[in-house]
Amino acid sequence: MVLAMVLIGTWSFPSSGHGAKLEDRIVAVVNKDLIMWSEVKRDLTPDQERLRKQYKGEELERRLKAAEGIAITKMIERKLQLQAAKNRGVEVTDQEVLQAVEELKKQGERIESTDTAVANNVREQLLLMRVVDREVRGVIMVADSEMKRYYQEHQDRFAYPEEYQLSQILIKPRNEDEKSIARGRAEALLATLKQGESFEELALRFSDGPNASQGGRLGLVRQGELLPAIEQAVAGLPVGGMTGLIETPEGFHIVRVDDKKPRQFRPYEQVKNEIQSLVFQQKTEDQYQIWMADLKNKAYIEIKF
Repeated sequence: MVLAMVLIGTWSFPSSGHGAKLEDRIVAVVNKDLIMWSEVKRDLTPDQERLRKQYKGEELERRLKAAEGIAITKMIERKLQLQAAKNRGVEVTDQEVLQAVEELKKQGERIESTDTAVANNVREQLLLMRVVDREVRGVIMVADSEMKRYYQEHQDRFAYPEEYQLSQILIKPRNEDEKSIARGRAEALLATLKQGESFEELALRFSDGPNASQGGRLGLVRQGELLPAIEQAVAGLPVGGMTGLIETPEGFHIVRVDDKKPRQFRPYEQVKNEIQSLVFQQKTEDQYQIWMADLKNKAYIEIKF
């Protein structure tokens, strides 16, 4: 999302002492501001290093070119936001910059409080966040009707995991060579169960599972806690239903559904605050896109790259 892209990497600082590069050039004009290649290069270098480790040849060149385009677009958007902050009188005091620098140092950032480049970078990022707060987040309202609609359209997101009471018989091969022998034992047990033999008794006598002494009872398990192959096998079974042979890295399983709790949904009132945050986030992203499009439409932008 564009909003996330603009604010990602916010606290990255150019090292002090950078000299002007002889081959620097203008890559874009944004109203009265120029974007120099040195600015783009500073933001682009980490991505270039990452791409060079992952790709080679034509694919590398293609991705490097795409990364350059993205970096220039982000720089243009940053310039537009800073211009908007200036035009609307958004300011950051020296004290606020100092406080932000000290907070970053507490978080482990290795930065120098007296470094002018660091202070300028922090001031710029604070301005960016403040103007977005004012022009985007500050105009967002979330109505109760919107939250209720979101709840109805995304109920799966607010469902409790389905719960099962299960029993299993597990036959483990001692090694790869005994795998076929273990499968044969498990198939024989499955055939015996289908003839009406007691699941608990066979689990107690033959299962290699840690729960064998309890007649194979696994107890309460929730959706997402089972191995995928087992979860898929039991999902459609009724209470009392039994799976066929299920092979997993642990061995060969036969699983019975002893009880099943139907999926339930968290009440609206219980998730209301969570929904408000989700709707606010989505509306903020939408409003940010509208705001940026408006800034671009009203701006003079010339790319010379």
